[in-house]
Amino acid sequence: MISKKNEVNRLSHDSNCIFCKIVEGVIPSHKVYEDDNVLAFLDISQVTKGHTLIIPKEHSKDVFELSEETAAKLFSAVPKIASSIKQTFNPIGLNLLNNNGEAAGQSVFHYHMHFIPRYGSGDGFGAVWKTQDLPADEMAEIAQTIKENVKN
Repeated sequence: MISKKNEVNRLSHDSNCIFCKIVEGVIPSHKVYEDDNVLAFLDISQVTKGHTLIIPKEHSKDVFELSEETAAKLFSAVPKIASSIKQTFNPIGLNLLNNNGEAAGQSVFHYHMHFIPRYGSGDGFGAVWKTQDLPADEMAEIAQTIKENVKN
């Protein structure tokens, strides 16, 4: 049987990463879900009541480093955690948020997603962006370029 400490060592981790230290048990957290590959815990800075983070135990800096296998394991836990938050707090909505890169607001460079329960206007969270209406030919060109660069 592999001990939890040896299991963590088997996975890729960064000794300077706060989330890797949480996975190792060096830094405490308020865990809400854990399996062999995924850990979910309350965000230390609660935006709304029940604000939860989910991380892969294996260190990946961002979505660009995340393997398909790790993503599949992580995302298989997402509905479980979302349903638990809904059952527990009965929010009127839920934002799933992921920032990749400093310019996108990422502050901890270990892939993670935020579950932010929503309770109505003034609940502490706001996301505003300005949309653009692009011509159909430009949309087609953008879509084709992205399609050509998708790696199978």
